[in-house]
Amino acid sequence: MRRPYGPTPPRDASIPRLNLREVWGYLWPYLWDFKGRVILAIMALLAAKGATLAMPWALKHIIDGVDRSLQPELVLPIAFLLFYGFLRFGGVFFGELRDAIFSRVTERAMRRIGLRVFEHLHRLELNFHLSRQTGGISRDIERGTSAISFLMRFLMFNIVPTLFEIVMVAAIFTLAFSVWYALIILVAVIIYIGFTVITTEWRTRFVREANQADSSTNTRAVDSLLNYETVKYFNNEAFEAQTYDTFLETWEKAKLKNRLSLLALNSGQALIIAAAITGMMIMATQSVIDKNMTLGDLAMVNAYMIQLFIPLNFLGFVYREMRRALTDLENMLGLLQREPRIEDAADARELSVPEGEIRFHDVSFGYHRDRPILKGLDFTVQAGHRVAIVGASGAGKSTIARLLYRFYDIDDGRITIDGQDIRDVTLDSLRRAIAIVPQDTVLFNTSIRENIAYGNPSAPDEAIDRAIRMAHLEDFIAALPQGDQTLVGERGLKVSGGEKQRIAIARVLLKGAPILIFDEATSALDSRAEAAIVAAMREVSSGHTSLVIAHRLSTIVDADTILVLDEGRLVEQGSHEALLAHDGRYAQLWRLQQQSAEP
Repeated sequence: MRRPYGPTPPRDASIPRLNLREVWGYLWPYLWDFKGRVILAIMALLAAKGATLAMPWALKHIIDGVDRSLQPELVLPIAFLLFYGFLRFGGVFFGELRDAIFSRVTERAMRRIGLRVFEHLHRLELNFHLSRQTGGISRDIERGTSAISFLMRFLMFNIVPTLFEIVMVAAIFTLAFSVWYALIILVAVIIYIGFTVITTEWRTRFVREANQADSSTNTRAVDSLLNYETVKYFNNEAFEAQTYDTFLETWEKAKLKNRLSLLALNSGQALIIAAAITGMMIMATQSVIDKNMTLGDLAMVNAYMIQLFIPLNFLGFVYREMRRALTDLENMLGLLQREPRIEDAADARELSVPEGEIRFHDVSFGYHRDRPILKGLDFTVQAGHRVAIVGASGAGKSTIARLLYRFYDIDDGRITIDGQDIRDVTLDSLRRAIAIVPQDTVLFNTSIRENIAYGNPSAPDEAIDRAIRMAHLEDFIAALPQGDQTLVGERGLKVSGGEKQRIAIARVLLKGAPILIFDEATSALDSRAEAAIVAAMREVSSGHTSLVIAHRLSTIVDADTILVLDEGRLVEQGSHEALLAHDGRYAQLWRLQQQSAEP
């Protein structure tokens, strides 16, 4: 069996590394939009921390209150017991209240950032989307939005409050007992944080490897499932499984490195915490024996240490997760920092189409500089005329449609519509003026009616019904049990090629654009379906300026003008009869197609 595809491509070097200051600057505007909620959440946080810090003190008085060595006459310290219960409840309640208040901020930020990424992806040029890996991008966005929620929550409510709590406990120990307790706490915290930072930085590369392997695995799975029919055509289920398992193997190895590095980190943190608590308890126990401290003081020291090191241990987790979140954010923010190559000019104006004349002025273009596709192309499509473009595969026919939509910018020359250079008008107005029936119509996985309505989402039902009639879809829809509410399947796989093209024509009708493009709209159809679609195209293009990019010459014999391309150059133009009489390149293509049709 053939060797599976390479498992994990290298990380994109153009994606910048992030640090906390950059992320904070990015997130701050989203926090400031809800400053009232943020202030309330901080107040709830302070109340929760106050209750937490007061609990060991209340516990000390409860224990001392029942210590016979201090009070021979034992009295139930009911006030401190009730106060301790209130503090225990308050610590939890105010923490939950803080989360409830702040959740609106994080959820709105996730929504706005997710929408921003989605809109930005639609602004990026066609070339990006042709080379993208859909599965990997969707996973990057999913992880990135989750990382934003995590960072907003824990930057605000875990790191700074935990550091504040450390300082307060050190101050309490210094005032109540001895400065040595505070020194042990501060030394342990410094060692703990230093160890956590260094070790986490070391293991971040393993997290990146695991993320990259996860994205690649998801990309491969999505790609294989989208090409389900191709897999079946070539009996390649086993090959696909082997390829997918290769990706999973890389992911498994990356996750193993991740787990082992996490083991080293957690073990080191546990050792530091255990050593600090042990040292503190030895000192406190000796002080109790020497009668310098009470049992309540010993319990308070222990409670403060446990209370301190639990969030400190959590701080280690938070820092690790923050590094992971920063890694997750890198790819998503890398998408946002990618500048679109096709944008409106600073002084772009709305396109005005009173007539609909299209002119290519000595246009040259290549997808790569060293491989030109169009070479000095010069022609005019008069307003209201139906012009066909023909030529061999690779001659540049479909490229013309892409350039007219300005999916790419030309290298030399000008393209004008009614005398206006398309680079000087807004992309929105340009694309609003053009409608296309593509060679391969891809439909959304919704109903037939919704797919037609996509041509103009605000169109009334009457306009949709009229488009259905004009595209001759009534009989097809009437034969379906669910009518125009029938789902077309992913990418429209549940309807035939001819019906997909009719739906595309209905969309074009609903859009109501003055310029129409038919990009080899019948190339994949049988003769009967082709004849029906050609008839519909003629009917639709009446009164419009239309470009028909054709492979089958029989579909464009009645065009006003036929342009013949050869290796990116215009070699002939004229009517069907005139070009046959000229006996040039078009006549040669005509004879070849007629001979292949004779059998």
